[in-house]
Amino acid sequence: MKSNSTKKVKAKRTPKAKAKTAATPKAKTVSGYLASLSGENRAALNKLRKNIRAAAPGAEECISYQIPAFRFEGRMLVWFGAWENHCALYPGTSIAPFKKDLGRFDTGSKGTIRFQTDDPLPAGLVRRLVKARIAQNAALRKTRGAKRKTRKAT
Repeated sequence: MKSNSTKKVKAKRTPKAKAKTAATPKAKTVSGYLASLSGENRAALNKLRKNIRAAAPGAEECISYQIPAFRFEGRMLVWFGAWENHCALYPGTSIAPFKKDLGRFDTGSKGTIRFQTDDPLPAGLVRRLVKARIAQNAALRKTRGAKRKTRKAT
């Protein structure tokens, strides 16, 4: 006896295409990540790394989301990395106030700033982006601290 019910067939999902990182996967240190890059990418990211350090001297390096990052006063500050066709800075803050300065760079909707190795981000722009992120983190710390004090008082 045949059944009139129809079986639902799951459609096969095709995996999303991911940008290929230029580094070997799962680096444990920033130096290890940079050592695995080609000369051009390494030079561009070392320059960016130096500019971030100058803007936030107390920041500590780490690997986060499998790419180099800086943490400042216990909070994530910025991320950066090299990909197959570009390098990128992920400032973690709104880049809208910097749109004029970022005109020649490819910017993503979520704050990504892509640049080519032969056209790196200017040191002054990196400094302003990092300082804006530090200010944003300080403001978050202040508001969260005020909320905690309010909860303790009740």
